[in-house]
Amino acid sequence: MAVTITPVDDGAIDGFGEGLRGDLLRPEDPNYDEARSIWNGMIDRHPALIVRARGVSDVIATVDFAREHELALAVCGGGHNIAGNAVCDGGLMLDLSAMRSIYVDPEERTARVEPGATLGDFDHEAQTFGLATPLGINSTTGVAGLTLGGGFGWLTRTYGMTVDNLRSVDVVTADGRLRRASDDENPDLFWGVRGGGGNFGVVTSFEFDLHEVGPEVLAGPVVYPGEDARDVLRHVRDFNETAPDESSVWAVLRKAPPLPFLPEEVHGVGVAIVVAFYAGDVADGAEVLAPIREFGDPIADAVGPHGYAEFQQAFDPLLTTGARNYWKSHNFDELSDEAIDTAVDYAATLPTPLSEIFFGQVGGAMARVPSDATAYPHRDAEYAMNVHTRWEDPAMDDECIAWAREFYDAMAPYATGGVYVNFISEREGEENLAYGENYDRLVELKTEYDPENLFRMNQNIEPAPAR
Repeated sequence: MAVTITPVDDGAIDGFGEGLRGDLLRPEDPNYDEARSIWNGMIDRHPALIVRARGVSDVIATVDFAREHELALAVCGGGHNIAGNAVCDGGLMLDLSAMRSIYVDPEERTARVEPGATLGDFDHEAQTFGLATPLGINSTTGVAGLTLGGGFGWLTRTYGMTVDNLRSVDVVTADGRLRRASDDENPDLFWGVRGGGGNFGVVTSFEFDLHEVGPEVLAGPVVYPGEDARDVLRHVRDFNETAPDESSVWAVLRKAPPLPFLPEEVHGVGVAIVVAFYAGDVADGAEVLAPIREFGDPIADAVGPHGYAEFQQAFDPLLTTGARNYWKSHNFDELSDEAIDTAVDYAATLPTPLSEIFFGQVGGAMARVPSDATAYPHRDAEYAMNVHTRWEDPAMDDECIAWAREFYDAMAPYATGGVYVNFISEREGEENLAYGENYDRLVELKTEYDPENLFRMNQNIEPAPAR
């Protein structure tokens, strides 16, 4: 595909590139295709220019160049965004993957993290000191995108969402200024970046609170035959209603992957997987999680002591780069019998062996934060459901997307009407579901900090029209 950048002459582009510390790539450059490729194999976009930034000065220069020349601007951190907003056609892609330094202060229990860092990078550094902050469940996910959308995972019930543990950010706004935002400096902007996505600028540094975690935790999957799925999910739901905040138990419906602890004869067969995690003392966790492990007749029980950083990578093999992905998601304040039955029925028709439905338990500490305290609004959710529809053959695109949408519609009557912004596959149309009751305030912030909507490659919050 030929890409042109007609609004900008070559002299201006050359001058821009010479002022960068990082690299400026064009379609003819040998590293161009690698740089524009991201996690979701469905995304095949061709920016006219790619900047591989090396520092804040490169970020400022790129924002200024895009604004002055009216170029579409896409910002890539880890490149895991399911909708592919890290890449644009014909515009300017800002690649932050080289900016991945992490500084941990074990005395203050804080970490300062650059936007190209992954969860694996973060955990590796923090766990050196037995520390962690709530992150996601796939170590190759980028810290930046996860955080800007809210961020949840195994530690969320104990310590809140990722944004609840954010102390400050440095952010380059649409006017090219570097601003510090925290509870004390630019608090309105700080409120907005905690769940408002990349709508307000490019964050060049995140400062997090850390907590004592591990380095060993009790965690792992218990795998049941698919025919037991209804009873298993009801048991998980009932257990979770009274479980302590240190406990997090998720349920997954899928075909059994070829994991080493599963008998070969069940590989590719429908199963219900219960993933248990305990954030406190391993011995206490064994007692708390006993009802999960003692239920029914499982195929395998791999719950045991694991290094926290190791467990954060446990599901990486199921979410590798390059496959085609389409997700649909709901939040639930409870899992009714009807919701469980519907999910189990659809799990029997998953379109590919790579696809899965999961119910991630949240609540706990997350729910004790007011819904308007940060831009992330969905504090009433007890479960976040996501269907990972995943396949490799492009000829299956229509079939897999249609199945995911049908399942989404079938689950809607039991859901809250909200959705986690980082799980949205559509480029537009679900903003109100993502931002909920905080949307109007986000529009006011967008109008103040980005009135021309330079940062629009996201679940976009449009600024108010100029008067």
